[in-house]
Amino acid sequence: MIPGIWFVPFFPFDLDGDGVDEIWFVNNIDDDHPLSIRGRRLERLDVLTGQMIHQYPWPASPSDQSNSHRFRNFILGGHVKGRPVLVTAQGTYGPMELQGWNTGMSKRWEYKIAGGSAGARGSHMCPVVDIDNDGSDEILWGERCISLDTGRELFCADRESYRGHSDVIAPILDRKTNRWYFHTCRESGGFKPRVATFDDQGQRVWSDLDRGHMDMGWAARLGPLGEHVSMAIRIGAKSAGPKGFFRESVEEFTYESLTGKKVKLDFSVFCTLPVDLNGDGLHELVRDVAEGNGEVIDRTRRVIGNIGGSVAMVSKFMDHPGEKILCYYPDGMIRIWADKNAKDSETAKWRYGHPFYKANRHLTATGYNMVNLGGL
Repeated sequence: MIPGIWFVPFFPFDLDGDGVDEIWFVNNIDDDHPLSIRGRRLERLDVLTGQMIHQYPWPASPSDQSNSHRFRNFILGGHVKGRPVLVTAQGTYGPMELQGWNTGMSKRWEYKIAGGSAGARGSHMCPVVDIDNDGSDEILWGERCISLDTGRELFCADRESYRGHSDVIAPILDRKTNRWYFHTCRESGGFKPRVATFDDQGQRVWSDLDRGHMDMGWAARLGPLGEHVSMAIRIGAKSAGPKGFFRESVEEFTYESLTGKKVKLDFSVFCTLPVDLNGDGLHELVRDVAEGNGEVIDRTRRVIGNIGGSVAMVSKFMDHPGEKILCYYPDGMIRIWADKNAKDSETAKWRYGHPFYKANRHLTATGYNMVNLGGL
């Protein structure tokens, strides 16, 4: 296997409903051909033993595209009226295909999006959210909202005016109305606008910026009463290689999430990710060392500490108050950081128990194909 999230996505998910996750990933059984399409398999592992339970053919992506675009594999999952549904998907920038699977791996639905067709392309993150609050999840595949039950689009925001690719799709819950919104930061294509927030019907609520490559973004509870603030980063160029990942000509933009009113923060949000370490229902920010300095700050800019490593995930994944930060280091060390004095508020407990948090908590991180939970 060629290592990398687009070649070998991993996903823990309980499809058989026995209360214990299985591990799902894309394998290649053709040892002599790392880029073999025919050798790709969806593999299911027993989480307790690591033993392979079953292999299934992995759907082949259309061949009329570059290898960089063809090897874009996704595994995700959610629930329809309490029943688990696994989703496999291929593609991001051109033709895209999604498949829904029931318990027992019978195919529930299949959805194909032709290359060059109307509407947005995919994103590097695929939030699973019950956007219409009917008890069944939907997938935000870029600006497209797809039913996990039927595989059909509920809507595609800006279908006629936008055919590009968004780096960021961040769901935001307005607790006062119990309505979902989603914040997008658009990378590709010369389309306007570059930053936009939509409601749960796919209607644009506000937008900003007519040009540029938007490369990062999140929503976090940074207001004095826990109000959401949205962030977007515009860059001039970026490069990746053995020496690391570098962005140039970085510009930062921050807004009131539900109104689009510009907000001035007293600190840089570049390379940050929201995390509620102390469990008070408001967010701190951890700055990844990829292009940052590893510091952890609160919303007043007070420095809490320094993780000194790269962030792999933040969420509530251990039995200790507050959210955690999972980090990795150049020497192969893995560390988990927590606030030893954390106490979970009622707001935090509500958040951890919310279906959106449960559905996406395995995937919260700064990296591509991850979901930010700060909008809950």
